[in-house]
Amino acid sequence: MPPSPLRLLLLLTAFIALATFIQIGVVTIAFDKLGLSPESALLLVFTLLIGSMINVPLFSMEADGPPSGELPPPLREWFWLRRMPFTGRTVVAVNVGGCVTPVAFSIYLLVHNPLDPLQVLVAVALVSVVSYAFSRLIPGLGIGIPVFVAPLTAALAAVALNPQQSAPLAYVCGTLGVLIGADILRLRDVKKLGAPIASIGGGGTFDGIFITGIVAVLLA
Repeated sequence: MPPSPLRLLLLLTAFIALATFIQIGVVTIAFDKLGLSPESALLLVFTLLIGSMINVPLFSMEADGPPSGELPPPLREWFWLRRMPFTGRTVVAVNVGGCVTPVAFSIYLLVHNPLDPLQVLVAVALVSVVSYAFSRLIPGLGIGIPVFVAPLTAALAAVALNPQQSAPLAYVCGTLGVLIGADILRLRDVKKLGAPIASIGGGGTFDGIFITGIVAVLLA
């Protein structure tokens, strides 16, 4: 017999709670490597989580109609993706938790760590090139990139350029590199999504910008 809706709901709730606790633990370890106190790390984590629910519109652009290869209705419902009316334009926004906060934290690390500006530029440029090369348009979803490509590139670049400050350099170049290579340089592809809104960092704490910085620190 199929499981009851209540049992499915309880299982889903338990899974979300477990995933959240694991994510907070991993993020806290990464922030500890970056020199944050447990209290500061926890505050930053909750800022990221709350900010992931906020999108700030920037501008709109003319866009093509919805692509034929978008997600089928059953898969769209599984991901809780509701179809919004498409009017021929796409609003480009930034997510506070998935983009604004990681970038602000990167600036904080640049100010409070003895990082060579030239090394930062080289590392960011390298991650940007790799992120652009491996990122692809996913019809009906957005711009996607293999999970470990950018973090591994950022970690290797940070260790090679500045082993003593590899953790902060890995976070900075990973975060900014993905933002530039997989988001800013791919803005022209947004018009092909056929979506009413496209949010940079829209996955919040599960977005590539945030995940890349955290994983890069763990690998560095």
